[in-house]
Amino acid sequence: MPFSIALAGKGGTGKTTIAGMLVKYLVKHGKTPVLAVDADSNANLNEVLGVEVTDTLGNAREDMKKGKVPQGMTKDIFMSMRLEEAIVEHEGFDLVVMGQPEGAGCYCAANTLLTGFLERLTGNYPYIVMDNEAGMEHISRLTTSNVDILLIVSDTSRRGLQAAVRINKLAGELNIGVGKSYLIINQAKETPPPEMLKIASDGGLELIGIVPEDDTVYDYDLQGRPTIEIGEDNPAVRAVYEIFDKVIP
Repeated sequence: MPFSIALAGKGGTGKTTIAGMLVKYLVKHGKTPVLAVDADSNANLNEVLGVEVTDTLGNAREDMKKGKVPQGMTKDIFMSMRLEEAIVEHEGFDLVVMGQPEGAGCYCAANTLLTGFLERLTGNYPYIVMDNEAGMEHISRLTTSNVDILLIVSDTSRRGLQAAVRINKLAGELNIGVGKSYLIINQAKETPPPEMLKIASDGGLELIGIVPEDDTVYDYDLQGRPTIEIGEDNPAVRAVYEIFDKVIP
């Protein structure tokens, strides 16, 4: 069974950047191949990882639902082919993008086939990193396998921490079998005051680490450069690596 790590958090907290750094960390430590899954409807994990995406699993699901399966090809073969086409291969990791949520109409058949193929796909990887939106609906559909670690990323604001607590509660309500949830406070100019940290602790969310605000990370993002290329001597990278050392077996 693969060891799966999911990331979630409200927009703007830098969870996708941390997801990319996690992929980099796993590759560096030889825990390969890694399957990176972009399950955020606003998909941009590929930009952090520096790879180009030309297709998504959502596109395959849409095409099947709209009857675009070629004549003489079964739906199973069609979905298998499209899944293979949607995998972006890179050194040490592969990336798949879930794509946009379903539109109107019934997607039951397409989702059933998609889930089955994803379950077979994930069995080929010792580690899975899932970058997720706050709602986490994609995780609940992705696979029946448990999520071993859920890293919830927040900034230092009250709203960010309250959102993190709500996400943790939602994760407990979804049938995704979260093994352990942790809070990462990102983009911190200074250590948050105790009354702010109390919001997380009162909500049953354990703080695993604080990542400092960093101009290099900001500049890479502003310029559209892959943040996975930032050097390991960078303070933010060092901070997230220390967090990963605590939670990744």
